[in-house]
Amino acid sequence: MIPTSLAPTVLTDPQPFTRLRRWRLPLFTGKVSAGFPSPADDYIERSLDLNELLIQHPAATFFARAQGVSIIAAGIYPNDILVIDRSVEPVAGKIVICALNGELTVKRLARNGDHWKLKAENPEYPDIPLHDELEMVIWGVVTNVIHSV
Repeated sequence: MIPTSLAPTVLTDPQPFTRLRRWRLPLFTGKVSAGFPSPADDYIERSLDLNELLIQHPAATFFARAQGVSIIAAGIYPNDILVIDRSVEPVAGKIVICALNGELTVKRLARNGDHWKLKAENPEYPDIPLHDELEMVIWGVVTNVIHSV
């Protein structure tokens, strides 16, 4: 059992994906410099639908909000919205959502030889070795993170 002081990042409010409205937003052909400023192009390449960008399998996709900091080094922060696809195979290296002894958590699935674990992406949190006594069900693989700045 994991001490409550080292509890894994949990998820709140898993929401199924429903395509209610399509928002086509402008996508500029030029790239935005993260170094020195460059002149912006004054024309739009095409429209970008965020559904097309973020959701590959609508029937197998749901959203959840992250809570906690145990996977912060993977770029997942508290209150980020995770896009989770149940149709993607959970292989080593993928970030997964799983029910661990009845509680949802988000961790990186890792393998070392024959041993599997849920890897924390924060040195202050322990990895969770997977064994037969642990009740774990993988719900899906995180495919995108929506992060507000």
